[in-house]
Amino acid sequence: MHTAIDHAVQVRLLATSVGHAVPAVLHYQRADPLAVRMTFPPEISLDGAAVDWAFARDLLAEGLRTTAGRGDVRVRPSGPDRTVMEFHADEGVAMVQLRTEDVRRFLARSYEAVPAGEEEVFLGVDRGLAELFGTA
Repeated sequence: MHTAIDHAVQVRLLATSVGHAVPAVLHYQRADPLAVRMTFPPEISLDGAAVDWAFARDLLAEGLRTTAGRGDVRVRPSGPDRTVMEFHADEGVAMVQLRTEDVRRFLARSYEAVPAGEEEVFLGVDRGLAELFGTA
C-alpha cells in the first residue's frame, strides 16, 4: 500500500494576463490523512522559491461538486471538465484551473490509500510503527 501519493498535473494560471500552463504536483501521505498538498515550481512564485499549499482532502473533494472553502484555499467547479482553485495570501490571490479528471484520479488514489471516514485510523500510524521497530 502506498504511503505517499504524488500526482503531477498541469494548471493554468488565471490571474495573469496570459493564462499559461505550468506543472504542479498534488501530494497525499497516509501519515497525514486529512491533508492534501499542492506544490508549484519556483519559476511562478514572486520570490523564486517553490510554493507549497496544504488544505483538507475533503475541501478538494467538495470543490468538485460545489464552491468550497472560506479561508486561504477555495475550490469550485468551472464547467463540466475544469476545476478552479484560489490560493489567498498576504501578497494577493493566485487562481489556477486544472482538469477535473486529474483531481478525480488523484482523489481516487488517495481514497485507496486511506478510505474516506477512516482517516483517524491512520493518524500517527507510520510514526508509531517506526517507534515500535526502532527506526524513528
